Amino acid sequence: MTPKIVVYKSLPPDVLDDLRRHAQVVVLEPAPGQSREALSDALGAALVDADGAIGASIKVTPTMIERAPRLKAISTISVGLDNFDVPDLTRRGIVLAHTPDVLTESTADTVFALVLSTARRVVELADWVKAGQWRGSIGPEQYGVDVNGKTIGIVGLGRIGGALARRAALGFGMRVLYTNRHPNEQAELAYGARRVELAELLAQSDFVCLQVPLTPQTQRMIGARELHAMKRRAILINASRGAIVDEAALIAALADGTIAGAGLDVFEHEPLAADSPLLAMRNVVALPHIGSATHETRHAMARCAADNLVDALAGRLTRNVANPEVLAR
Repeated sequence: MTPKIVVYKSLPPDVLDDLRRHAQVVVLEPAPGQSREALSDALGAALVDADGAIGASIKVTPTMIERAPRLKAISTISVGLDNFDVPDLTRRGIVLAHTPDVLTESTADTVFALVLSTARRVVELADWVKAGQWRGSIGPEQYGVDVNGKTIGIVGLGRIGGALARRAALGFGMRVLYTNRHPNEQAELAYGARRVELAELLAQSDFVCLQVPLTPQTQRMIGARELHAMKRRAILINASRGAIVDEAALIAALADGTIAGAGLDVFEHEPLAADSPLLAMRNVVALPHIGSATHETRHAMARCAADNLVDALAGRLTRNVANPEVLAR
């Protein structure tokens, strides 16, 4: 029997065509202006008689899964798993696949772009030029700070954190501090990275980069106390998950000079509200969650996710599985 797959995120035509060679494919096409709640309801209805699903950016709840008795596998076009109740999927024997490797380099590029743009005030000064304010040589009030030779603190030295450490150490001669559940011996040998406690990292780093997944343990792990522990000239970079930072505490710290600036690709609530105080702050670079958003990487992610789903439904998936214990059943 040909499996039925629900596609709930736009896929490149060649990837979609390949899926159609393996399954009956139902594509959810959001209507213009359709709310996130309506999209969620449509996905829940489509999953009722589906064998598999592929997509991103919509929370897949236990209630949806309860109504989908045929569902065998879900493939998310992302590395993060915060849109899923992984223990619930595991209990039900549903494979959850993700794309942890293909986005590493492009996401690390985004993180370092935030480091450079905040340090050198690139966005602020580009806007200043476009507004017609450049009428002579710039003065100290427009100066930024060096990146080369500074200390970068990476909270979470996994794949992306390791790629960031490589850029920092080899490209910019930076001293690398990191926190991680386990030592990263490769980064220590190759980049001179040093594993420290979070308190030491915050106190010594000129740039604090958050690269941990969102879990109950990491939610709001950076709050007022942690921000006050940072150098006053330090810059916070978050391209991981918005809820890792207490956004209200960050706004206060930026406003009163507790820290010098922030480069943010993620926020507690997305899209970021148009009246957010962050958007009025000159010392903030705010991006619309671009992370891995390059043509090449997004195509590779879609291809990887599609291959994951086809292999999972065929019972041969061994890679990129977020809940591998399901495979042993």
